[in-house]
Amino acid sequence: MKKKNNDLTQGSIFKGLFLFALPLLGSSLIQQMYNTVDLMFVGNILGKEASAAVGSTSLLTVCIIGFFNGMGTGVGVITSQYFGAKQSRNLKDTIHTAAGLTIALSAVVVIFGWAACPTLLRWINIPDNIMGLALTYIRIYFLSVFSIVSYNISSGILRALGNSRSPMIYQLIGGVANIFANAFFMCVLKMGIAGAALATLCSQTAAALLTLRHLCRMQDEYRLEVKKIRIIPAIAKKIFIIGIPEAIRSMLITLANLMVQSEINMLGVDSMAAYAAYCKAEGFLYLPQWAVGQANTTFVGQNLGAGKVKRAEKSTRTALFMGIGITLTISAITLIFPYQVFRLFSNEPDIIRLGAKIGQMTFGFYFLYAIVEVLSGAIRGAGKSTPPMIVSLINMCGVRLIVLKLVLMFIPTVDGIAIVFPVTWVTTSLSIALYYKKGRWKDTKLMKYETTDAVAEKC
Repeated sequence: MKKKNNDLTQGSIFKGLFLFALPLLGSSLIQQMYNTVDLMFVGNILGKEASAAVGSTSLLTVCIIGFFNGMGTGVGVITSQYFGAKQSRNLKDTIHTAAGLTIALSAVVVIFGWAACPTLLRWINIPDNIMGLALTYIRIYFLSVFSIVSYNISSGILRALGNSRSPMIYQLIGGVANIFANAFFMCVLKMGIAGAALATLCSQTAAALLTLRHLCRMQDEYRLEVKKIRIIPAIAKKIFIIGIPEAIRSMLITLANLMVQSEINMLGVDSMAAYAAYCKAEGFLYLPQWAVGQANTTFVGQNLGAGKVKRAEKSTRTALFMGIGITLTISAITLIFPYQVFRLFSNEPDIIRLGAKIGQMTFGFYFLYAIVEVLSGAIRGAGKSTPPMIVSLINMCGVRLIVLKLVLMFIPTVDGIAIVFPVTWVTTSLSIALYYKKGRWKDTKLMKYETTDAVAEKC
């Protein structure tokens, strides 16, 4: 296989960040396509009961994906630092430990999830009339956990090596497979909601196999070799130290947003529809800054591994300029043409008007979240994921819920609830900026690990 790994410790920072972030943005858009395709097939072929069953399990699936995305971040940070430091043996140990953890964690989650599904669904108050459908879907979904984990961790490794293009291509192939699998299982075999879950299993497996194949066929001494897969405790510990706080952060933000959603659900169908349209429009602002933040994580990781602290700082400033600039540009378009933007998601005049009002109250402040994404990415790239978790816990969960309750006392409307978002973006961006400014993130101890003699004997 042609070598596609990219050393980000050299060359133009702006060009490197931009070209690295583009495939990340493409991957996130493809993931949105997954969700849209599933919703189209289930909603149009199986009806509202099946749609409700799939939608009602979204909390579980989001938490699963969020947890393993966090673990993938842990693997990616360590990989990027060892790659930047040119420590091939430590890099090889990390990749094989990640593979061992993938197998072990997946087995635990699949067994636990399959057995606990009925209890979990009762905890989230699934109605009795769709319980059977929801149980069928989520149990088959749990069978795809190994594929989901394998893809997330393997693609995290490839990105940490400077290759964001291949994971995007593999996810695109999985997305195309998802379309054909949905059509085959639901339209041809008439398998109902089980077919929708099997389509997810097939598409995720296709993407996972391609990323694993890539790791096995790299022309580098640290390529993945099945017979050498093992869990090295010292590296596993470092993966958990970085990955678990990031996993917790992802799940906490999801839970906080669900609490906001629950308050909106009490305001009526129009408010729910307007907020749903707002969330779709918001994605156009969030995904680019997420891609830039993730790109900066790899940049910082590689450069700190190489001992290039100043270049890591410069890449963060460049990423801030890029993320804020892109966000302000898209925000300006949505603020100038709010009704045209929200008409893309609804043809109901009242919903368009209310959605546009929410956007006008929030999108002008959305550049603040670009600061959060980029600086959090830099701090995670240094191997410190606990500070971003604490900042998110305090602001995105604690402050957001407090402000939400206060706002509802005086402005019990969906546009009143919109005030909550800019307030927490301000507090979160200030908090993460203060931590970044102190410079403690640069004092990374992650690279002090050296391969032990015992480990060396195994290699």
